[in-house]
Amino acid sequence: MNNNKTKIWALIPAAGIGTRMKSELPKQYLEIDGKTILEHSLSKFLEHPSIDKVVVALHPNDNHWAKIKIANHSKIITVEGGATRAESVLNGLKAIQQQHQQDDWVMVHDAARPCLDAGSIDALIQAGKESKHGAILAIPSVDTVKLANANQTIDKTLNREQIWLAQTPQYFPVQILADAIETGLEQGLAITDEASAIEAQGMHPALVIGTRKNIKVTQPEDMMLASVWLAGM
Repeated sequence: MNNNKTKIWALIPAAGIGTRMKSELPKQYLEIDGKTILEHSLSKFLEHPSIDKVVVALHPNDNHWAKIKIANHSKIITVEGGATRAESVLNGLKAIQQQHQQDDWVMVHDAARPCLDAGSIDALIQAGKESKHGAILAIPSVDTVKLANANQTIDKTLNREQIWLAQTPQYFPVQILADAIETGLEQGLAITDEASAIEAQGMHPALVIGTRKNIKVTQPEDMMLASVWLAGM
């Protein structure tokens, strides 16, 4: 447990239905090596000594959560998710604000990224000490990046040295993130991740180099790759 005045929360939006997985189950409840993807993702934060509490935003009609072993963990708080990721995160942040201190931070992580390692959490916490605008995990692009036209022809080639692929967790002060998301939603902005809400308010989060193991399970073939990575952790 984090014994300093500043608490670090984790927030997992898990209200999605995962249509691209072509499964009757939401993808976070599919199993890899005897555990659901969501259990793998949550365990990294539940086991980390610097994380105080973990907030999970669930679909209002979720009937799977109560069946998994981790559901009754003492560090977990559940809230009702929203129609979008941003709304689910905001609902989680509002729950945190009922208990948080002014200088608390929150680490938002995709429910479908089960291969996060403790070292990446440590690196984000360290980056947060040096960046008042927060930090995210990301990996530099190793591929040539093309900008496409509307008809899927190439418009131009972008400088890949300036291209980073965002991952999660994304780590920010609780109050700053809540204000940024609320303002962004009021302005009708497209909030694709937490950093995009922060950026829209003129702030510049730091980039922390992640690992390619930290994949997001999106397509059926990702299950096998995640299983391989988890077996080696």
